[in-house]
Formats: sequence, structure tokens, C-alpha cells
Amino acid sequence: MNLDTRSNFHNAVEDLQNELLGMGKLVEQQISRAVKALALLDESLAKQIIGDDDRIDEKMLEIEEACLKLIALQQPMAVDLRTIGMAMKISIDLERIADHAVDIAKVAARLSGEELVKPLEIIPQMAELVREMLRESLAAYTERSIHRAAALAEKDDEVDKLYSAVMNEIIGLMGEEFARNRQLTQLMLAAHFLERVGDHATNIGEGVIYMVTGKRKDLNI
Repeated sequence: MNLDTRSNFHNAVEDLQNELLGMGKLVEQQISRAVKALALLDESLAKQIIGDDDRIDEKMLEIEEACLKLIALQQPMAVDLRTIGMAMKISIDLERIADHAVDIAKVAARLSGEELVKPLEIIPQMAELVREMLRESLAAYTERSIHRAAALAEKDDEVDKLYSAVMNEIIGLMGEEFARNRQLTQLMLAAHFLERVGDHATNIGEGVIYMVTGKRKDLNI
């Protein structure tokens, strides 16, 4: 590449990263809204979240198209190619995280009209932690920071501990009443979806390490 082409390439990569960050903010908002809908059993909010998922899907397709165009036009090599490939992978992980927000919203919609067995405590803590992981994973990508990427493993362990705690709490609340057990089972699902969000954020961290070093490292062990 000559200097002008190289400059254009870096500008295009920067634009791509900004698109990813914008998509990440939308996805983070979806998680926050979904857990709010669950805490309030707000069917109207849940339906809004489900409807907004198309916007996330469109963003993913736009980013994928931009990545493919960059590869075709610039023919990047080595680390530049990994950077673009990672952007495409992140967009897919973000779309899947958004799908889990929709899954939680569907739980909220199914439970609307009921009263929660008890106010949510651990699930909102999980949501805050996975949202932090999402922000950190994207920061690791834009900063090419192996340190920030590797630190996601510890946060994922915290999510897993909270997940175990909410499972134990829910099992302890179960009894012989069908409606109560049905609600508690749905809350188990919501916690599971948040645990999966943490896994996706960790996957992004692993991808960042590979992007920078060319070596694969499993953070989810």
C-alpha cells in the first residue's frame, strides 16, 4: 500500500470501529431495558425491546458488508486482516447478545400480569456486570489491549458465581405450587441468558488477543 492508500485504510478501520461501538451501545441498552422489563414485568417495554431487535440485525449486516468491502478493495495482510475479521466476529457476537436481551424480554412478557415471588436482586447484578464486560471487550478491541481482554476472564468468573447463587436461590424458593414454580423456572432462564452474554463478551476478548498476537488463548476455563 502507498501512503495515501494506507491512510484511507486506517480511516476506514476507524469508521468500522466507531460503527461497532455504536452497535455495542445499542446492545447494552437492550440488556438494560430487558432486565428492567423483567424487574417490573412490563409487557409494553418487553414488546418494544423485541421490536427493536431488527435494528441490531441491520447494524450487523452493515458492518459485515463494510468488512467484506475493505478486504476486497484493500487486500490487507496479516494483522490488518485479523483486525477486519475480528470486527466481523464482534458484530456477530453483539447480535447474539442482543438476541439474549430479546430472550429476557420474552420472559418478562410471559410473566406480565403476575407478581414476582420476590424482588429481583442477583439478576440485576449479573446484568450490570455483563454490561461492564461488554464495554470492556469493545474497549480492548479499539485499544488493541491484551491486558483488558485478559481481564475479562476474572469478570466472567464473577458472573458464573452470581449465576450459581441465583440458581441456588431459585431452587430454594420452589415448592409445590405450579404457578410459582413456573415463574421461578422462567427466572432461571433469564439468568442463563445473562450468563451467556458474559460468555460472548469473553469470546470477544479471546478474539482480541488473537488479533493482536496471532495466538489463541482460552479465557473461558
